[in-house]
Amino acid sequence: MSGHSKWSTIKHKKGKADAKRGKIFTKIGRELMVAVKMGGADPDMNPRLRDAIAKAKSNNMPNDNVNRVIKKASGETDSVNYEEIVYEGYGPGGVAVIVEAMTDNKNRTASNVRFYFDKNGGSLGASGCVNWMFERKGTIAVEKTDGIDEDELMMQALDAGAEDFLVHDDVFEILTSPGDFSAVRDELEKQGIEFLGAEIQRIPQNTSDIDAEHAENINKMLDMMEDDDDVQNVYHNGVFI
Repeated sequence: MSGHSKWSTIKHKKGKADAKRGKIFTKIGRELMVAVKMGGADPDMNPRLRDAIAKAKSNNMPNDNVNRVIKKASGETDSVNYEEIVYEGYGPGGVAVIVEAMTDNKNRTASNVRFYFDKNGGSLGASGCVNWMFERKGTIAVEKTDGIDEDELMMQALDAGAEDFLVHDDVFEILTSPGDFSAVRDELEKQGIEFLGAEIQRIPQNTSDIDAEHAENINKMLDMMEDDDDVQNVYHNGVFI
């Protein structure tokens, strides 16, 4: 993904997601399970579950799949307990990298993540080494189409409580505080706005140029991480030049 905006490469990412739909559903399934374990199976009373359901919807995960995961997670048996872990480190050329994982085996996941860094000329760092370079923000992406008026969408977003409205080549990006994300998303959805994606991300506060010498290894490292079932999200502050 792009360091400064996940949605600036949305077409590439959507194509990749379509090719690995089963893996995407597995990752979202874990988010749903953790959300239910933490706050219950009622999305009206559990904002985190509501957010996870919205993410499932934006990725075209069938309702039957979603309901099955929620039912399983709310049961007393036959449900795996996943733990959330965040890894931080540096990619080739010093690019800051954060890896968010959900795992039922911390040793396996830590070993794999360290291997992905080492294999491609990076290094796994200590907790907090790069986290300060990123800020958590709710992000809502809306595809540019002839039927969407930029000014009207911006006013709808700001009136709903959004912090910022960004315009990329093919996408409008709406930013919120993490606390306001659910309310803003719900309000825009009520107004008939369709999303390419809606989730809370880590946005880099500064960027690092990725030159041709390091680009291949960085891409390999990111692909290896994103292909791992335990890895939910990967963020970096690199900008390819």
